Amino acid sequence: QVQLVESGGGLVQPGGSLRLSCVASGDIRSSDVMGWYRQAAGSQRELVAQESSGDSAWYESSVKGRFTISRDNAKNTVSLQMFSLKPEDTAVYYCNVWRRVSGSNVNYWGQGTQVTVSS
Repeated sequence: QVQLVESGGGLVQPGGSLRLSCVASGDIRSSDVMGWYRQAAGSQRELVAQESSGDSAWYESSVKGRFTISRDNAKNTVSLQMFSLKPEDTAVYYCNVWRRVSGSNVNYWGQGTQVTVSS
């Protein structure tokens, strides 16, 4: 099992910045894929950014150039630095760990942290 705890959400004005952090504990592995999803009200959860150890990070097109994901395997943390925030970035953001086990997808989720971009 993996436990994930997010922090860093809040209210920010358009154009502002926020940094989300996630600490993983339990059976976290360096081979795990770590990332961030978000879910806006009335919408499906979507992948925002993802990083595998040794691979390039992946970003959803609307956040490319504005968000940066970073991972520290020594500390079992993953962060999401968000710049130039827009109202459409408003959502609950979830930290995620994904791995393949015996051909099946295994996902672990944090409790979520609210990000609200509004003037």
